[in-house]
Amino acid sequence: MSASAAPVQEATYKRVQNILISQPKPAQFTAYEELQKKYNVRIDFVPFVTVEGLTEKEYRKNRVYPNDYTAMVFTSKNAVDHFFRLCGELRIKMSEETKYFCATETIANYLQKFIMFRKRKVFNGTKSILELKSYVLRHKEEKFFLPCSDQGNPEVTKFFADLKVPIQEAIMYRTANTDLSDLKDIKYDIIAFFSALEIKSMFEQFPDFRQEDRRICVFGTAAHKAVTDRGMTVNIQAGTPEAPSIAVALENYLKVSNRA
Repeated sequence: MSASAAPVQEATYKRVQNILISQPKPAQFTAYEELQKKYNVRIDFVPFVTVEGLTEKEYRKNRVYPNDYTAMVFTSKNAVDHFFRLCGELRIKMSEETKYFCATETIANYLQKFIMFRKRKVFNGTKSILELKSYVLRHKEEKFFLPCSDQGNPEVTKFFADLKVPIQEAIMYRTANTDLSDLKDIKYDIIAFFSALEIKSMFEQFPDFRQEDRRICVFGTAAHKAVTDRGMTVNIQAGTPEAPSIAVALENYLKVSNRA
């Protein structure tokens, strides 16, 4: 991943030949396969970070137990997975009255793998927990619990502090950089990031990275901020009503950049 020059402006919509997605290849590959065929692009999947759960023994040292709380706050599928995994290992059964506050509808729907889904106890934003201000204030007497990684979730904790609603952060999984050395001399027209941690991983391994004429696609506000804080330009934004996913955002761009 190499050196300098000013970032491209979105208005140029240069033709795209290859795309790097900073995540593992999904089990459901259909949307991306469709993009490859329809727009004649190559899409590679390389996870920039790995996630591993705390063991039951590691978690017990926290002395913070989810069943002492009445409202769970989820900002990712990883948080959902490791929350319910640890509940199982700790033999904790959550009350059927527990409420769930989810950053997105995708996360809310994912909960159906683990709970009996009832709308009256599941609340979600479209792209951020910050959209749930009225619901949080309506349920401010609940005891809120935030499963998170070892990086914490300062955006959410600040949001609750500003609302003067207490919330308990609980580290349930940790993140580590994936070795990206194989990417050193490979160029992509578009790099798609799902989180700020992926951008951090890239810069820790390629401190001299420059955007050049690559287009940067991001999901959500945290990734957007991480890109702009590094002096780069976001060309393609996902996590919006017009582009609720990375795949949709890429298609919206490719419709213009790769039109015949």
